[in-house]
Amino acid sequence: MRTCYTGQVSTEHLDQIVTLFGWVHRRRDHGGVIFVDLRDREGLAQVVCDPDRAQMFEVAERIRNEYCVKVIGKVRRRPAGTENTQILSGQIEILCHELEILNASVTPPFQLDDENLSETTRLTHRVLDLRRPPMQQNLMLRYRVTMEVRKYLDSLGFVDIETPMLTKSTPEGARDYLVPSRVNAGHFFALPQSPQLFKQLLMVAGFDRYYQITKCFRDEDLRADRQPEFTQIDCETSFLSETEIRAIFEQMIRVVFRNAIGVDLPDEIPQMTYADAMRLYGSDKPDLRVQLQFTELTDVMKDVDFKVFSGPANAEGGRVVALRVPGGGEMTRSEIDAYTQFVAIYGAKGLAYVKVNDTSKGRDGLQSPIVKNLHDAALATIIERTGAANGDIIFFGADKAKVVNDAIGALRTKIGHSEFGRRTGLAESGWKPLWVVDFPMFEYDEEAARWVAVHHPFTSPKDGHEDYMETDPGRCLAKAYDMVLNGWEIGGGSVRIHREQVQSKVFRALKIGPEEARAKFGFLLDALQYGAPPHGGIAFGLDRIVTMMAGAESIRDVIAFPKTQRAQCLLTQAPSAVDEKQLRELHIRLRVPEPAKA
Repeated sequence: MRTCYTGQVSTEHLDQIVTLFGWVHRRRDHGGVIFVDLRDREGLAQVVCDPDRAQMFEVAERIRNEYCVKVIGKVRRRPAGTENTQILSGQIEILCHELEILNASVTPPFQLDDENLSETTRLTHRVLDLRRPPMQQNLMLRYRVTMEVRKYLDSLGFVDIETPMLTKSTPEGARDYLVPSRVNAGHFFALPQSPQLFKQLLMVAGFDRYYQITKCFRDEDLRADRQPEFTQIDCETSFLSETEIRAIFEQMIRVVFRNAIGVDLPDEIPQMTYADAMRLYGSDKPDLRVQLQFTELTDVMKDVDFKVFSGPANAEGGRVVALRVPGGGEMTRSEIDAYTQFVAIYGAKGLAYVKVNDTSKGRDGLQSPIVKNLHDAALATIIERTGAANGDIIFFGADKAKVVNDAIGALRTKIGHSEFGRRTGLAESGWKPLWVVDFPMFEYDEEAARWVAVHHPFTSPKDGHEDYMETDPGRCLAKAYDMVLNGWEIGGGSVRIHREQVQSKVFRALKIGPEEARAKFGFLLDALQYGAPPHGGIAFGLDRIVTMMAGAESIRDVIAFPKTQRAQCLLTQAPSAVDEKQLRELHIRLRVPEPAKA
Protein backbone atom coordinates (compact mmCIF):
# COMPACT_ATOMS: atom_id res chain seq x y z
CA MET A 1 0.00 0.00 0.00
CA ARG A 2 1.16 3.54 -0.64
CA THR A 3 2.11 5.77 2.26
CA CYS A 4 0.14 8.69 0.81
CA TYR A 5 -0.61 10.32 -2.53
CA THR A 6 2.49 11.46 -4.37
CA GLY A 7 1.43 15.10 -4.43
CA GLN A 8 0.87 15.08 -0.66
CA VAL A 9 4.41 14.21 0.41
CA SER A 10 5.71 17.14 2.47
CA THR A 11 8.14 18.12 5.21
CA GLU A 12 5.93 16.15 7.63
CA HIS A 13 7.43 13.00 6.05
CA LEU A 14 11.11 14.01 6.45
CA ASP A 15 13.42 11.05 7.02
CA GLN A 16 10.56 8.59 6.53
CA ILE A 17 10.58 5.68 4.07
CA VAL A 18 7.56 6.16 1.80
CA THR A 19 5.90 4.02 -0.85
CA LEU A 20 4.41 5.94 -3.77
CA PHE A 21 2.57 5.09 -6.96
CA GLY A 22 2.05 7.22 -10.03
CA TRP A 23 3.05 8.10 -13.57
CA VAL A 24 6.32 9.46 -14.87
CA HIS A 25 5.55 13.06 -15.71
CA ARG A 26 9.09 13.92 -16.70
CA ARG A 27 12.47 12.15 -16.62
CA ARG A 28 15.73 14.13 -16.56
CA ASP A 29 19.18 12.54 -16.82
CA HIS A 30 21.76 14.87 -15.23
CA GLY A 31 24.89 12.93 -16.08
CA GLY A 32 24.86 10.13 -13.59
CA VAL A 33 21.81 11.14 -11.52
CA ILE A 34 18.29 10.65 -12.90
CA PHE A 35 15.47 12.89 -11.68
CA VAL A 36 11.89 11.71 -12.07
CA ASP A 37 8.85 13.95 -11.58
CA LEU A 38 6.28 11.46 -10.31
CA ARG A 39 2.64 12.44 -10.76
CA ASP A 40 -0.73 11.34 -9.43
CA ARG A 41 -4.08 13.08 -9.03
CA GLU A 42 -2.83 15.14 -6.07
CA GLY A 43 0.24 16.56 -7.81
CA LEU A 44 3.96 16.02 -8.34
CA ALA A 45 6.95 14.93 -6.28
CA GLN A 46 10.61 14.83 -7.29
CA VAL A 47 12.33 11.43 -7.10
CA VAL A 48 16.13 11.22 -7.18
CA CYS A 49 17.72 8.06 -8.59
CA ASP A 50 21.44 7.68 -7.70
CA PRO A 51 23.64 5.14 -9.53
CA ASP A 52 24.94 3.62 -6.28
CA ARG A 53 21.81 1.40 -6.22
CA ALA A 54 22.61 -0.43 -9.45
CA GLN A 55 19.43 -2.51 -9.80
CA MET A 56 17.16 0.45 -9.16
CA PHE A 57 19.22 2.72 -11.44
CA GLU A 58 19.01 0.23 -14.31
CA VAL A 59 15.23 0.48 -14.09
CA ALA A 60 15.40 4.29 -13.94
CA GLU A 61 17.39 4.30 -17.17
CA ARG A 62 14.57 2.39 -18.91
CA ILE A 63 11.54 4.36 -17.78
CA ARG A 64 9.98 7.02 -19.98
CA ASN A 65 7.12 9.52 -19.78
CA GLU A 66 3.75 8.06 -18.73
CA TYR A 67 5.17 4.79 -17.42
CA CYS A 68 3.17 3.65 -14.41
CA VAL A 69 5.65 2.97 -11.56
CA LYS A 70 6.07 2.18 -7.88
CA VAL A 71 8.68 4.06 -5.85
CA ILE A 72 10.06 3.27 -2.39
CA GLY A 73 12.43 5.85 -0.99
CA LYS A 74 13.48 8.19 1.81
CA VAL A 75 12.13 11.70 2.11
CA ARG A 76 14.79 14.40 2.48
CA ARG A 77 15.01 18.17 2.09
CA ARG A 78 15.88 19.56 -1.30
CA PRO A 79 19.23 21.34 -1.51
CA ALA A 80 19.02 25.06 -0.73
CA GLY A 81 18.02 27.07 -3.77
CA THR A 82 16.21 24.22 -5.53
CA GLU A 83 12.91 24.45 -3.62
CA ASN A 84 9.61 24.85 -5.51
CA THR A 85 7.18 26.97 -3.51
CA GLN A 86 4.35 26.38 -6.01
CA ILE A 87 3.66 22.79 -4.91
CA LEU A 88 3.14 21.06 -1.56
CA SER A 89 6.09 18.72 -2.13
CA GLY A 90 8.35 21.54 -3.25
CA GLN A 91 10.49 21.55 -0.11
CA ILE A 92 11.39 17.85 -0.29
CA GLU A 93 12.52 15.10 -2.64
CA ILE A 94 12.50 11.30 -2.41
CA LEU A 95 15.80 9.45 -2.59
CA CYS A 96 14.78 6.34 -4.49
CA HIS A 97 15.66 2.95 -2.97
CA GLU A 98 13.41 0.73 -5.10
CA LEU A 99 11.79 1.37 -8.47
CA GLU A 100 9.32 -0.95 -10.18
CA ILE A 101 7.69 -0.55 -13.59
CA LEU A 102 4.06 -1.54 -13.14
CA ASN A 103 3.23 -0.90 -16.78
CA ALA A 104 5.11 0.63 -19.67
CA SER A 105 3.59 3.21 -22.02
CA VAL A 106 3.89 3.72 -25.73
CA THR A 107 5.01 7.19 -26.77
CA PRO A 108 2.06 9.52 -26.04
CA PRO A 109 0.61 11.46 -29.01
CA PHE A 110 1.39 14.74 -27.20
CA GLN A 111 3.27 16.10 -24.21
CA LEU A 112 0.96 16.50 -21.24
CA ASP A 113 2.37 19.95 -20.47
CA ASP A 114 1.73 21.21 -24.03
CA GLU A 115 -0.58 24.24 -23.69
CA ASN A 116 -1.32 24.54 -27.41
CA LEU A 117 -3.24 21.32 -27.99
CA SER A 118 -6.25 21.46 -30.28
CA GLU A 119 -9.55 20.44 -28.73
CA THR A 120 -9.92 17.70 -31.36
CA THR A 121 -6.64 16.15 -30.22
CA ARG A 122 -7.63 16.45 -26.59
CA LEU A 123 -11.07 14.88 -27.04
CA THR A 124 -9.78 12.09 -29.31
CA HIS A 125 -7.20 11.13 -26.67
CA ARG A 126 -9.37 12.11 -23.71
CA VAL A 127 -7.88 9.53 -21.34
CA LEU A 128 -4.45 11.13 -21.70
CA ASP A 129 -5.96 14.61 -21.67
CA LEU A 130 -7.54 13.81 -18.30
CA ARG A 131 -4.07 13.02 -16.92
CA ARG A 132 -3.03 16.63 -17.44
CA PRO A 133 -2.87 18.52 -14.11
CA PRO A 134 -5.38 21.24 -15.15
CA MET A 135 -7.98 18.60 -16.05
CA GLN A 136 -7.29 16.64 -12.85
CA GLN A 137 -7.79 19.85 -10.87
CA ASN A 138 -11.04 20.65 -12.70
CA LEU A 139 -12.59 17.26 -12.01
CA MET A 140 -11.44 17.30 -8.38
CA LEU A 141 -13.05 20.73 -8.06
CA ARG A 142 -16.26 19.31 -9.53
CA TYR A 143 -16.15 16.58 -6.91
CA ARG A 144 -15.71 19.11 -4.09
CA VAL A 145 -18.63 21.18 -5.36
CA THR A 146 -20.99 18.20 -5.48
CA MET A 147 -19.92 17.10 -1.99
CA GLU A 148 -20.56 20.58 -0.58
CA VAL A 149 -24.00 20.61 -2.22
CA ARG A 150 -24.84 17.23 -0.74
CA LYS A 151 -23.65 18.17 2.74
CA TYR A 152 -25.60 21.43 2.72
CA LEU A 153 -28.87 19.95 1.46
CA ASP A 154 -28.57 16.95 3.77
CA SER A 155 -28.23 19.32 6.73
CA LEU A 156 -31.60 20.84 5.82
CA GLY A 157 -33.43 17.54 5.45
CA PHE A 158 -33.40 17.24 1.67
CA VAL A 159 -33.63 13.64 0.42
CA ASP A 160 -31.76 12.39 -2.65
CA ILE A 161 -34.31 10.53 -4.82
CA GLU A 162 -33.63 9.20 -8.32
CA THR A 163 -36.16 9.79 -11.09
CA PRO A 164 -36.48 7.79 -14.35
CA MET A 165 -34.11 8.11 -17.28
CA LEU A 166 -36.62 6.42 -19.60
CA THR A 167 -39.78 8.46 -19.56
CA LYS A 168 -42.60 9.89 -21.67
CA SER A 169 -41.96 12.32 -24.49
CA THR A 170 -43.58 15.66 -23.66
CA PRO A 171 -41.95 17.98 -26.22
CA GLU A 172 -41.75 21.47 -24.73
CA GLY A 173 -38.76 23.57 -25.75
CA ALA A 174 -35.81 21.55 -27.03
CA ARG A 175 -36.16 18.28 -28.93
CA ASP A 176 -36.28 15.08 -26.95
CA TYR A 177 -33.77 12.29 -27.36
CA LEU A 178 -35.95 9.28 -28.21
CA VAL A 179 -35.27 5.65 -27.25
CA PRO A 180 -37.17 2.97 -29.22
CA SER A 181 -38.89 0.24 -27.23
CA ARG A 182 -38.15 -3.32 -28.39
CA VAL A 183 -41.05 -4.87 -26.47
CA ASN A 184 -43.57 -2.17 -27.39
CA ALA A 185 -43.28 -1.97 -31.16
CA GLY A 186 -43.59 1.53 -32.59
CA HIS A 187 -43.41 3.20 -29.19
CA PHE A 188 -40.61 5.32 -27.74
CA PHE A 189 -39.25 6.44 -24.44
CA ALA A 190 -37.67 9.89 -24.13
CA LEU A 191 -34.60 10.82 -22.13
CA PRO A 192 -35.60 13.54 -19.65
CA GLN A 193 -34.90 17.18 -20.45
CA SER A 194 -35.24 17.66 -16.69
CA PRO A 195 -36.93 15.80 -13.81
CA GLN A 196 -39.54 18.59 -13.60
CA LEU A 197 -42.72 16.52 -13.67
CA PHE A 198 -41.36 13.77 -11.44
CA LYS A 199 -40.14 16.13 -8.75
CA GLN A 200 -43.58 17.73 -8.67
CA LEU A 201 -45.08 14.27 -8.27
CA LEU A 202 -42.69 13.64 -5.36
CA MET A 203 -44.05 16.77 -3.68
CA VAL A 204 -47.60 15.46 -4.09
CA ALA A 205 -46.38 12.14 -2.67
CA GLY A 206 -45.24 13.87 0.53
CA PHE A 207 -41.44 13.98 0.12
CA ASP A 208 -41.38 17.66 0.94
CA ARG A 209 -37.64 18.21 0.38
CA TYR A 210 -36.07 16.52 -2.64
CA TYR A 211 -32.81 16.93 -4.51
CA GLN A 212 -30.88 15.08 -7.15
CA ILE A 213 -27.61 15.66 -8.99
CA THR A 214 -28.72 14.20 -12.28
CA LYS A 215 -28.17 13.99 -16.02
CA CYS A 216 -30.52 15.84 -18.35
CA PHE A 217 -30.74 15.55 -22.13
CA ARG A 218 -31.64 18.04 -24.86
CA ASP A 219 -31.26 17.55 -28.59
CA GLU A 220 -30.40 21.12 -29.51
CA ASP A 221 -27.74 23.11 -31.33
CA LEU A 222 -24.64 23.29 -29.18
CA ARG A 223 -22.41 26.13 -28.00
CA ALA A 224 -19.46 26.40 -25.63
CA ASP A 225 -21.82 26.27 -22.64
CA ARG A 226 -24.16 23.56 -23.98
CA GLN A 227 -23.95 19.78 -24.14
CA PRO A 228 -26.51 17.20 -25.29
CA GLU A 229 -26.20 15.66 -21.82
CA PHE A 230 -25.54 17.93 -18.88
CA THR A 231 -25.81 17.79 -15.10
CA GLN A 232 -28.33 19.62 -12.93
CA ILE A 233 -28.49 20.14 -9.19
CA ASP A 234 -32.24 19.65 -9.12
CA CYS A 235 -34.19 20.69 -6.02
CA GLU A 236 -37.81 20.94 -4.94
CA THR A 237 -39.52 21.77 -1.66
CA SER A 238 -43.07 22.16 -0.31
CA PHE A 239 -44.81 24.70 1.92
CA LEU A 240 -42.31 27.53 1.30
CA SER A 241 -42.81 30.90 -0.33
CA GLU A 242 -40.87 32.23 -3.28
CA THR A 243 -38.72 34.32 -0.92
CA GLU A 244 -38.01 31.40 1.42
CA ILE A 245 -36.97 29.13 -1.44
CA ARG A 246 -34.53 31.72 -2.76
CA ALA A 247 -33.06 32.21 0.72
CA ILE A 248 -32.27 28.49 1.08
CA PHE A 249 -30.50 28.20 -2.25
CA GLU A 250 -28.77 31.56 -2.07
CA GLN A 251 -27.11 30.29 1.11
CA MET A 252 -26.27 26.98 -0.61
CA ILE A 253 -24.36 28.77 -3.38
CA ARG A 254 -22.64 30.95 -0.78
CA VAL A 255 -21.50 27.88 1.20
CA VAL A 256 -20.36 26.01 -1.92
CA PHE A 257 -18.22 28.92 -3.15
CA ARG A 258 -16.68 29.45 0.27
CA ASN A 259 -15.84 25.81 0.93
CA ALA A 260 -14.90 24.76 -2.62
CA ILE A 261 -12.74 27.70 -3.75
CA GLY A 262 -12.46 30.03 -0.75
CA VAL A 263 -14.63 32.81 -2.25
CA ASP A 264 -17.03 34.80 -0.07
CA LEU A 265 -20.06 35.94 -2.04
CA PRO A 266 -22.09 38.89 -0.68
CA ASP A 267 -24.08 38.31 2.51
CA GLU A 268 -27.19 39.31 0.58
CA ILE A 269 -27.47 38.77 -3.17
CA PRO A 270 -29.24 41.72 -4.82
CA GLN A 271 -32.49 41.32 -6.74
CA MET A 272 -33.57 42.91 -10.00
CA THR A 273 -36.84 42.52 -11.85
CA TYR A 274 -36.79 41.07 -15.34
CA ALA A 275 -38.22 44.35 -16.64
CA ASP A 276 -35.37 46.38 -15.13
CA ALA A 277 -32.75 43.93 -16.38
CA MET A 278 -34.02 44.24 -19.94
CA ARG A 279 -34.43 48.02 -19.65
CA LEU A 280 -30.91 48.65 -18.32
CA TYR A 281 -28.88 45.80 -19.84
CA GLY A 282 -30.95 44.19 -22.62
CA SER A 283 -30.41 40.81 -20.95
CA ASP A 284 -32.07 38.68 -18.29
CA LYS A 285 -28.59 37.57 -17.19
CA PRO A 286 -26.62 40.82 -17.00
CA ASP A 287 -22.94 40.84 -16.12
CA LEU A 288 -22.90 43.40 -13.30
CA ARG A 289 -19.12 43.61 -13.38
CA VAL A 290 -19.51 45.84 -16.44
CA GLN A 291 -20.30 49.43 -15.45
CA LEU A 292 -22.33 50.34 -18.54
CA GLN A 293 -26.10 50.71 -18.90
CA PHE A 294 -28.64 51.41 -21.63
CA THR A 295 -30.33 54.79 -21.96
CA GLU A 296 -33.87 54.60 -23.34
CA LEU A 297 -34.40 56.88 -26.35
CA THR A 298 -37.45 55.38 -28.08
CA ASP A 299 -39.67 58.34 -27.19
CA VAL A 300 -37.02 60.87 -28.25
CA MET A 301 -36.59 59.42 -31.74
CA LYS A 302 -40.24 59.35 -32.84
CA ASP A 303 -40.07 62.69 -34.67
CA VAL A 304 -36.52 62.75 -36.05
CA ASP A 305 -35.87 62.69 -39.81
CA PHE A 306 -33.44 59.77 -39.48
CA LYS A 307 -35.59 56.78 -40.51
CA VAL A 308 -33.07 54.34 -39.01
CA PHE A 309 -34.16 55.71 -35.61
CA SER A 310 -37.71 56.97 -36.19
CA GLY A 311 -38.83 53.76 -37.92
CA PRO A 312 -38.22 51.44 -34.93
CA ALA A 313 -39.29 54.21 -32.51
CA ASN A 314 -42.76 54.32 -34.08
CA ALA A 315 -43.09 50.60 -34.80
CA GLU A 316 -44.88 48.22 -32.45
CA GLY A 317 -42.23 46.26 -30.59
CA GLY A 318 -39.43 48.59 -31.70
CA ARG A 319 -36.79 50.10 -29.46
CA VAL A 320 -34.04 52.74 -29.61
CA VAL A 321 -31.33 52.86 -26.94
CA ALA A 322 -27.99 54.52 -26.35
CA LEU A 323 -24.90 53.02 -24.74
CA ARG A 324 -22.52 55.65 -23.40
CA VAL A 325 -18.88 54.53 -23.10
CA PRO A 326 -16.87 56.92 -20.88
CA GLY A 327 -13.57 57.79 -22.54
CA GLY A 328 -14.59 55.92 -25.67
CA GLY A 329 -13.86 58.90 -27.89
CA GLU A 330 -10.34 57.56 -28.23
CA MET A 331 -11.62 54.52 -30.16
CA THR A 332 -10.31 54.35 -33.71
CA ARG A 333 -12.48 53.89 -36.79
CA SER A 334 -11.15 50.34 -37.19
CA GLU A 335 -12.25 49.51 -33.64
CA ILE A 336 -15.71 50.93 -34.30
CA ASP A 337 -15.91 48.95 -37.56
CA ALA A 338 -15.00 45.78 -35.65
CA TYR A 339 -17.81 46.44 -33.17
CA THR A 340 -20.17 47.01 -36.11
CA GLN A 341 -19.31 43.58 -37.46
CA PHE A 342 -19.76 42.12 -33.98
CA VAL A 343 -23.33 43.39 -33.48
CA ALA A 344 -24.24 42.09 -36.93
CA ILE A 345 -23.96 38.57 -35.44
CA TYR A 346 -27.06 39.42 -33.39
CA GLY A 347 -29.06 40.78 -36.33
CA ALA A 348 -28.17 44.49 -36.08
CA LYS A 349 -28.04 46.20 -39.47
CA GLY A 350 -25.40 48.69 -38.35
CA LEU A 351 -23.95 50.53 -35.37
CA ALA A 352 -24.53 54.28 -35.26
CA TYR A 353 -22.34 56.33 -32.93
CA VAL A 354 -21.60 59.86 -31.79
CA LYS A 355 -18.24 61.00 -30.41
CA VAL A 356 -18.62 63.76 -27.81
CA ASN A 357 -15.81 66.26 -28.30
CA ASP A 358 -17.18 69.37 -26.56
CA THR A 359 -20.66 69.49 -24.99
CA SER A 360 -20.52 73.26 -24.68
CA LYS A 361 -20.64 73.65 -28.49
CA GLY A 362 -23.93 71.82 -29.00
CA ARG A 363 -24.13 69.90 -32.29
CA ASP A 364 -20.80 71.41 -33.38
CA GLY A 365 -19.12 69.59 -30.53
CA LEU A 366 -20.42 66.20 -31.70
CA GLN A 367 -18.66 64.07 -34.30
CA SER A 368 -20.71 61.55 -36.29
CA PRO A 369 -22.25 61.03 -39.73
CA ILE A 370 -25.72 60.88 -38.09
CA VAL A 371 -25.62 64.25 -36.28
CA LYS A 372 -26.97 66.12 -39.31
CA ASN A 373 -30.09 63.89 -39.28
CA LEU A 374 -31.07 64.67 -35.68
CA HIS A 375 -32.67 67.93 -34.54
CA ASP A 376 -31.18 70.01 -31.72
CA ALA A 377 -33.77 68.94 -29.13
CA ALA A 378 -33.02 65.24 -29.75
CA LEU A 379 -29.26 65.82 -29.52
CA ALA A 380 -29.63 67.79 -26.29
CA THR A 381 -31.82 65.08 -24.77
CA ILE A 382 -29.31 62.36 -25.75
CA ILE A 383 -26.49 64.22 -23.97
CA GLU A 384 -28.67 64.95 -20.94
CA ARG A 385 -30.07 61.43 -20.51
CA THR A 386 -26.80 59.59 -21.08
CA GLY A 387 -24.81 62.00 -18.93
CA ALA A 388 -22.18 62.10 -21.68
CA ALA A 389 -19.04 64.14 -21.08
CA ASN A 390 -16.23 65.31 -23.30
CA GLY A 391 -14.19 62.36 -24.60
CA ASP A 392 -17.06 59.87 -24.49
CA ILE A 393 -18.61 57.87 -27.32
CA ILE A 394 -22.30 56.97 -27.55
CA PHE A 395 -23.39 53.89 -29.48
CA PHE A 396 -26.98 53.43 -30.62
CA GLY A 397 -29.25 50.45 -31.19
CA ALA A 398 -32.46 50.82 -33.19
CA ASP A 399 -34.55 47.86 -34.36
CA LYS A 400 -37.00 45.36 -32.98
CA ALA A 401 -36.57 45.21 -29.21
CA LYS A 402 -35.10 41.70 -29.31
CA VAL A 403 -32.44 42.66 -31.85
CA VAL A 404 -31.53 45.80 -29.89
CA ASN A 405 -31.38 43.95 -26.60
CA ASP A 406 -29.29 41.10 -27.97
CA ALA A 407 -26.90 43.25 -30.01
CA ILE A 408 -26.29 46.18 -27.67
CA GLY A 409 -26.38 43.91 -24.64
CA ALA A 410 -23.59 41.81 -26.16
CA LEU A 411 -21.71 44.97 -27.19
CA ARG A 412 -21.92 46.27 -23.61
CA THR A 413 -20.26 43.11 -22.30
CA LYS A 414 -17.66 42.97 -25.06
CA ILE A 415 -16.54 46.57 -24.55
CA GLY A 416 -16.49 46.14 -20.77
CA HIS A 417 -14.18 43.15 -20.93
CA SER A 418 -12.02 44.47 -23.77
CA GLU A 419 -8.48 45.70 -23.20
CA PHE A 420 -9.91 49.24 -23.31
CA GLY A 421 -12.59 48.36 -20.77
CA ARG A 422 -10.12 46.80 -18.34
CA ARG A 423 -7.69 49.71 -18.71
CA THR A 424 -10.37 52.35 -18.09
CA GLY A 425 -12.13 50.50 -15.27
CA LEU A 426 -15.37 49.75 -17.12
CA ALA A 427 -15.37 46.22 -15.71
CA GLU A 428 -14.69 45.13 -12.15
CA SER A 429 -13.01 41.90 -11.12
CA GLY A 430 -14.49 39.34 -8.76
CA TRP A 431 -17.95 37.82 -8.50
CA LYS A 432 -21.25 39.65 -9.02
CA PRO A 433 -24.26 37.42 -8.27
CA LEU A 434 -27.82 38.57 -8.89
CA TRP A 435 -31.37 37.29 -8.56
CA VAL A 436 -33.55 38.17 -11.56
CA VAL A 437 -37.22 37.96 -10.51
CA ASP A 438 -40.74 38.65 -11.77
CA PHE A 439 -40.33 37.08 -15.19
CA PRO A 440 -43.25 37.24 -17.62
CA MET A 441 -45.32 34.08 -17.71
CA PHE A 442 -45.58 34.11 -21.51
CA GLU A 443 -43.92 35.49 -24.62
CA TYR A 444 -45.49 35.70 -28.04
CA ASP A 445 -44.10 33.41 -30.73
CA GLU A 446 -44.76 35.23 -34.00
CA GLU A 447 -43.85 32.22 -36.12
CA ALA A 448 -46.29 29.94 -34.28
CA ALA A 449 -48.78 32.82 -33.79
CA ARG A 450 -49.42 31.91 -30.16
CA TRP A 451 -48.22 32.52 -26.64
CA VAL A 452 -45.53 30.20 -25.26
CA ALA A 453 -44.25 29.69 -21.71
CA VAL A 454 -41.11 31.67 -20.84
CA HIS A 455 -39.96 28.99 -18.38
CA HIS A 456 -42.30 25.98 -18.52
CA PRO A 457 -46.07 25.53 -18.38
CA PHE A 458 -46.04 24.47 -14.71
CA THR A 459 -44.83 27.84 -13.38
CA SER A 460 -47.26 29.62 -11.07
CA PRO A 461 -48.49 33.13 -11.93
CA LYS A 462 -48.08 35.95 -9.42
CA ASP A 463 -50.98 36.25 -7.00
CA GLY A 464 -53.73 38.28 -8.67
CA HIS A 465 -52.39 37.62 -12.18
CA GLU A 466 -54.38 34.44 -12.86
CA ASP A 467 -57.10 36.25 -14.82
CA TYR A 468 -54.54 37.96 -17.10
CA MET A 469 -53.82 34.56 -18.61
CA GLU A 470 -57.16 34.74 -20.43
CA THR A 471 -57.54 38.50 -20.91
CA ASP A 472 -53.96 39.78 -21.42
CA PRO A 473 -51.30 37.02 -21.28
CA GLY A 474 -48.45 39.46 -21.94
CA ARG A 475 -49.24 41.26 -18.66
CA CYS A 476 -49.08 38.12 -16.55
CA LEU A 477 -46.00 37.78 -14.34
CA ALA A 478 -44.67 34.52 -12.91
CA LYS A 479 -43.30 33.43 -9.56
CA ALA A 480 -40.07 32.65 -11.37
CA TYR A 481 -36.49 33.50 -10.54
CA ASP A 482 -33.02 33.01 -12.00
CA MET A 483 -29.68 33.24 -10.25
CA VAL A 484 -27.13 35.01 -12.44
CA LEU A 485 -23.38 35.19 -11.88
CA ASN A 486 -21.01 37.31 -13.98
CA GLY A 487 -23.34 37.19 -16.96
CA TRP A 488 -24.13 33.47 -16.78
CA GLU A 489 -27.44 32.02 -15.65
CA ILE A 490 -26.34 29.38 -13.14
CA GLY A 491 -29.75 28.44 -11.78
CA GLY A 492 -33.41 28.94 -12.45
CA GLY A 493 -36.66 27.95 -10.81
CA SER A 494 -40.14 28.91 -9.80
CA VAL A 495 -43.07 28.26 -7.54
CA ARG A 496 -45.16 25.61 -9.29
CA ILE A 497 -48.86 25.39 -9.96
CA HIS A 498 -50.46 23.10 -7.39
CA ARG A 499 -54.13 23.56 -8.29
CA GLU A 500 -55.54 21.76 -11.31
CA GLN A 501 -57.86 24.64 -12.27
CA VAL A 502 -54.93 27.10 -12.49
CA GLN A 503 -52.94 24.59 -14.54
CA SER A 504 -55.86 24.32 -16.94
CA LYS A 505 -55.90 28.11 -17.37
CA VAL A 506 -52.22 28.02 -18.34
CA PHE A 507 -52.87 25.30 -20.88
CA ARG A 508 -55.67 27.35 -22.41
CA ALA A 509 -53.40 30.40 -22.68
CA LEU A 510 -50.82 28.21 -24.44
CA LYS A 511 -53.49 26.84 -26.82
CA ILE A 512 -53.03 23.34 -25.38
CA GLY A 513 -56.47 21.78 -25.60
CA PRO A 514 -57.94 19.31 -23.07
CA GLU A 515 -57.15 16.28 -25.23
CA GLU A 516 -53.53 17.34 -25.83
CA ALA A 517 -53.09 18.22 -22.15
CA ARG A 518 -54.51 14.85 -21.12
CA ALA A 519 -52.28 13.00 -23.60
CA LYS A 520 -49.09 14.80 -22.54
CA PHE A 521 -49.60 15.58 -18.87
CA GLY A 522 -52.57 13.53 -17.71
CA PHE A 523 -50.59 11.85 -14.93
CA LEU A 524 -49.63 15.25 -13.47
CA LEU A 525 -53.13 16.69 -13.76
CA ASP A 526 -54.53 13.64 -11.98
CA ALA A 527 -51.95 13.93 -9.19
CA LEU A 528 -52.77 17.59 -8.58
CA GLN A 529 -56.31 16.56 -7.60
CA TYR A 530 -55.09 14.58 -4.57
CA GLY A 531 -54.34 17.44 -2.19
CA ALA A 532 -51.18 18.65 -3.93
CA PRO A 533 -49.19 20.95 -1.60
CA PRO A 534 -47.88 24.38 -2.55
CA HIS A 535 -44.38 23.71 -3.84
CA GLY A 536 -41.49 25.14 -5.82
CA GLY A 537 -37.85 24.68 -6.51
CA ILE A 538 -34.81 25.44 -8.56
CA ALA A 539 -32.22 23.71 -10.74
CA PHE A 540 -28.58 24.78 -10.93
CA GLY A 541 -26.27 23.97 -13.83
CA LEU A 542 -23.42 22.08 -12.19
CA ASP A 543 -21.28 22.19 -15.34
CA ARG A 544 -21.60 25.97 -15.61
CA ILE A 545 -20.85 26.60 -11.95
CA VAL A 546 -17.68 24.49 -12.02
CA THR A 547 -16.61 26.05 -15.34
CA MET A 548 -16.78 29.50 -13.79
CA MET A 549 -14.98 28.42 -10.62
CA ALA A 550 -12.19 26.78 -12.63
CA GLY A 551 -11.84 29.73 -15.02
CA ALA A 552 -12.23 27.27 -17.90
CA GLU A 553 -13.15 28.37 -21.41
CA SER A 554 -15.83 25.72 -21.98
CA ILE A 555 -17.95 23.33 -19.94
CA ARG A 556 -16.21 20.57 -21.90
CA ASP A 557 -13.19 21.26 -19.68
CA VAL A 558 -15.09 20.23 -16.52
CA ILE A 559 -16.86 17.15 -17.93
CA ALA A 560 -14.91 13.89 -18.00
CA PHE A 561 -16.12 12.64 -21.38
CA PRO A 562 -17.93 15.44 -23.23
CA LYS A 563 -19.35 15.67 -26.73
CA THR A 564 -18.20 18.06 -29.46
CA GLN A 565 -20.35 20.88 -30.83
CA ARG A 566 -21.65 18.31 -33.33
CA ALA A 567 -22.78 16.09 -30.43
CA GLN A 568 -20.09 13.50 -31.12
CA CYS A 569 -17.76 11.65 -28.75
CA LEU A 570 -14.36 11.57 -30.47
CA LEU A 571 -13.03 9.06 -27.95
CA THR A 572 -15.63 6.32 -28.53
CA GLN A 573 -16.74 7.46 -32.00
CA ALA A 574 -20.34 7.74 -30.84
CA PRO A 575 -22.91 8.03 -32.27
CA SER A 576 -22.27 5.13 -34.61
CA ALA A 577 -24.17 2.91 -37.02
CA VAL A 578 -25.81 -0.26 -35.72
CA ASP A 579 -26.37 -3.51 -37.58
CA GLU A 580 -29.56 -4.52 -39.35
CA LYS A 581 -30.41 -7.14 -36.73
CA GLN A 582 -30.60 -4.53 -33.98
CA LEU A 583 -32.80 -2.33 -36.14
CA ARG A 584 -35.19 -5.19 -36.89
CA GLU A 585 -35.49 -5.97 -33.17
CA LEU A 586 -36.48 -2.36 -32.60
CA HIS A 587 -38.92 -2.38 -35.56
CA ILE A 588 -36.96 0.42 -37.25
CA ARG A 589 -36.18 0.84 -40.93
CA LEU A 590 -33.75 3.50 -42.10
CA ARG A 591 -34.63 5.72 -45.03
CA VAL A 592 -32.04 5.87 -47.76
CA PRO A 593 -31.44 9.56 -48.61
CA GLU A 594 -32.68 10.45 -52.06
CA PRO A 595 -29.94 11.36 -54.55
CA ALA A 596 -29.54 15.07 -55.16
CA LYS A 597 -31.24 16.34 -58.31
CA ALA A 598 -28.96 17.51 -61.10
